[in-house]
Amino acid sequence: MKGAVVSEGGGVVAELTRPTPAGDILGALVALFGDLHETARTSGRDVVGAGVATPGMLDEQRGIVQYASNLDWRDVPLLDILRGELRLPVAVGHDVRAAGLAERTFGAARGSDDFVLVPIGTGVAAALVTAGGTITGATGAAGEFGHIPVIPGGEPCTCGQRGCLEVYMSGAGVARRYREAGGEPLSTRRIVARLGEDPLADRVWGEAVEVLAHGLTTLTLLLDPRVIVLGGGVSHAGDALFGPLERAVSAGLAWRDRPAIVRSGLGGDAGRAGAGLLAFGAAR
Repeated sequence: MKGAVVSEGGGVVAELTRPTPAGDILGALVALFGDLHETARTSGRDVVGAGVATPGMLDEQRGIVQYASNLDWRDVPLLDILRGELRLPVAVGHDVRAAGLAERTFGAARGSDDFVLVPIGTGVAAALVTAGGTITGATGAAGEFGHIPVIPGGEPCTCGQRGCLEVYMSGAGVARRYREAGGEPLSTRRIVARLGEDPLADRVWGEAVEVLAHGLTTLTLLLDPRVIVLGGGVSHAGDALFGPLERAVSAGLAWRDRPAIVRSGLGGDAGRAGAGLLAFGAAR
């Protein structure tokens, strides 16, 4: 859990990082807010609102987390709970969509009304913005880009489907496929460092980039974004990712130009910055 007190100008006054507990996550979250609030008071600042960016399927209007597998949450009325505990204006948003809001306000998609943010870390998701509006979907589950089945009958995914994009292109997916193909147990970062010297690394990474290109080609034809922003740890692969990816997406879009594909301007701070924007919105 990452928290911060931010000023009206966007500066970080204080920040705290705490491990997510196995038990009372809500209690730990409230305690984190309390410690941040006390830090703000000590520095002579008034806290005017709070914002939370959470993973999972989210009813953003009611602030209910319908399902978050990694938190073991089902139908948690997060907004009402936090309003009662904090006695402040509170906003609750989806973590990736909050990060997209921050990228649009401060980062690589600044000023764009049509863009896609795709953070690629342990898993893969997407924030989808078109005509200035964020697509949330009928159930709040829009943006599950990592679970698009891109390889018919492909490798099994933990979600129950086969051939999902994040099985092949994610931090966990690349490392697992390299190991299962006979390679050492290495992180994706170290696998990328072996490119050009390790044929197995070249093959696994090349397949991952092709799968991502297929997904982004489909996304482009559906939504026509002006910019595709890549975030998460895998985006740090630099030229090993962006060069071949741009070529593959261009090849897939035979009759039209591809959108710009750029790296996140905010990196790991995007979700927290988005939560800050939600807080100021709640406080008006």
